[in-house]
Amino acid sequence: MNNTIYFVTGNDHKFREAQALVPNLERIEIDLPEEQSLDPQLVIAKKLEVARGLREGPLIVEDTSLYLNGLNGFPGPLIKWMLHAVGNQGIYDLCQKLGQRQAVARTVIGYYDGTEVHFFEGEIEGQIVAPNGNEGFGWDEIFQPDGLNESFAEMGDNFKPEFSMRTRAFRALKDYLTGDGK
Repeated sequence: MNNTIYFVTGNDHKFREAQALVPNLERIEIDLPEEQSLDPQLVIAKKLEVARGLREGPLIVEDTSLYLNGLNGFPGPLIKWMLHAVGNQGIYDLCQKLGQRQAVARTVIGYYDGTEVHFFEGEIEGQIVAPNGNEGFGWDEIFQPDGLNESFAEMGDNFKPEFSMRTRAFRALKDYLTGDGK
């Protein structure tokens, strides 16, 4: 696991969380177009296809989705756009009106090893709560993992990785890279 793997992300939080598990990551920022699809593997595969044309070597792209049970899993990978349109308060209000606050947060990692793409997933079940907390990013302030009393944004970067779907996905990648997985 000594060879450098390039993680394509502009997000400091995501990079720190990933590098804690896979120390040989190097962050590169490439503005990749995002395929609009409900299939996160398709979104990632398209991003990797573009990144491979711009950078040689092993690459990682990840996508984190939020699946709302009250909307049959929507918005999934389209959460970025829903968040942009209605914000955290709007998502919370919608879940309240639906009477269904259960959700699943899922991270899918695409790892291109120089020959083929491998996918790794991590997920956590939780519920949508009123916006609270000032740590984190995106929808962290409205997602509270089941069995806990704080949103990701209340936990902060020091505590969130213990429960994070991203950490679970990167553990699966780490196991694969070290031979402890597949």
